[in-house]
Amino acid sequence: MKAYLDIVEKILTQGFRKPNRTGVDALTIAGAMFEHDMADGFPLLTTKKIPFRLVASELEFFIRGITDKEWLREKNNHIWDEWCSGDAVPYGNDEQTKAKMMAERELGPIYGWQWRNFGADYVAHNKPPAGKGVDQLGLLVETLKKDPDNRRMMVSAWNPLDISRMALPPCHYAFQVTVINGKLNLLWNQRSVDVALGLPFNIASYGCLLHLLAHEAGMAEGKLIGFLGDTHIYVNHVDAIRQQSARTPRALPVIKTVPFSSIFEWRYTDTVIEGYDPHPAIKFDIAV
Repeated sequence: MKAYLDIVEKILTQGFRKPNRTGVDALTIAGAMFEHDMADGFPLLTTKKIPFRLVASELEFFIRGITDKEWLREKNNHIWDEWCSGDAVPYGNDEQTKAKMMAERELGPIYGWQWRNFGADYVAHNKPPAGKGVDQLGLLVETLKKDPDNRRMMVSAWNPLDISRMALPPCHYAFQVTVINGKLNLLWNQRSVDVALGLPFNIASYGCLLHLLAHEAGMAEGKLIGFLGDTHIYVNHVDAIRQQSARTPRALPVIKTVPFSSIFEWRYTDTVIEGYDPHPAIKFDIAV
């Protein structure tokens, strides 16, 4: 996708090298915008292979409000392995702490829990919330069906009261749905953007969520837009992402989902990608 490659090029040519909490410097720009029309195909990068199975299973994890890392591991999804709740293991990037974080299953009140229980008191991954919270995603779906012109269809994962208990403060911290001319658009906000490793997953995840919401509401799919804050490429990713950027993008695939009555009954295996012909995968080391 040209929109993604344009962001990469801007960082490589204009990015300022700065330190951060991971200990690995990053080339950084102050803000970028990603925009894609879903009519042009599903936004799964073709300049390197993106494992959609991991994207979709993490999205189901969020939609269901699960906070147990083991749920993902059982599905051979290891993208949350390196993190855990600070309640269980206080964050650190030394090797001993990293090993403890890897072994812990408790993620704390992260994305999906906030989507489904905002304002309630988080207890643990295997216990119900205490107190009354707001099912933001449920409210969005209900509003989408009853009042699609509503401009308040928003979901936030950024809860300052819970951040210290989260495995990682939300990078993509909020999203909004708008319906214009019968098409459903999804706009997400992201405070910190790992362009080489994380952004392709974010694009595909919110693209899939847009698809599912449009499917449930019986609407056409419109635009996917990302408002990106601290947008960066880690210095140990630069050589590999230059290699990726030199590749010629291929035709985008299409996404298909088995009919469902509710997004809350959807399972990641219900959705498949067809016509995906990417260049080979490229390995990027994660900065924890």
